[in-house]
Amino acid sequence: MLQDTHPTISTHPPPKGLAWPRPAGLSRRWLRRLSPLATLLVILAGWHVITARELYPAFIIPPPAAVAQAFAAAVSDGSLLAHTRVTLGEMLGGLFIGVSAGLLVGYAIARLPLLEDLLAPIIVAFQSTPIVAYAPLLIIWFGSGHTAKIVTCAVIVFFPTLMNTIVGVRTVPAALRELMRSLQATPLQVFVKLEVPAALPVLLTGLKTSATLSVIGAVVGEFVSAGDGLGYLVTSSRYEYNTPMVYVAVLTMTALALALYSLVSLLEWRLLAWQRHSHARQS
Repeated sequence: MLQDTHPTISTHPPPKGLAWPRPAGLSRRWLRRLSPLATLLVILAGWHVITARELYPAFIIPPPAAVAQAFAAAVSDGSLLAHTRVTLGEMLGGLFIGVSAGLLVGYAIARLPLLEDLLAPIIVAFQSTPIVAYAPLLIIWFGSGHTAKIVTCAVIVFFPTLMNTIVGVRTVPAALRELMRSLQATPLQVFVKLEVPAALPVLLTGLKTSATLSVIGAVVGEFVSAGDGLGYLVTSSRYEYNTPMVYVAVLTMTALALALYSLVSLLEWRLLAWQRHSHARQS
């Protein structure tokens, strides 16, 4: 007689003092959540060691306590909030204009190859020129007010949106276009039901890049000519040898860029939920 050699699965809890092993996915998820905090702590610890041992003069790398004091002073007198509000307004205005123009022009180029032949030299010329080179011209053309900074931000945001829009629209499978054509779909239906969902992952990736670049565009304009904003705060603090305040302004810019990037990431997570569900069903 053959004996059953299959192992039996016990449904009883493990003996006291033992525990079921935790799923590896749970540990990885917590590790991913805590890794940014760990990185920040390592940077702060290294910063503290450098300043405590006086490896560099304090006017080059001030101690974290001096930066914290400068931050508290700027927050208490309202100057940091005022400068941040100005830069954030320029960033959002430039981001809206640049992304809108990039989407429109990119879609037109993706659908009309002749338009790409006409505009490619101009696009490549502008993209290959550093923003610092023609920022003074934008100041001359649009004045020294906030309009020039918004335009500068829009210009630097325009190109990544443009390129990702072209790539996103052109990666739509030809078989799906033929299917929509066989179903006699209108151009609007093709755009809404096919092109937008298919190109959305690439478009959102471009929007992430544009969100971070918007800080550069606004600050570069403020470096050239401004009376307020975080770029102006950096310039004025540098002339006064107030290095801790320069650090405060730079860290505030970084916080703005991270905040915009996180908002776009949250938007991507919400809009691409259907993609995650589809992969889960296939697996």
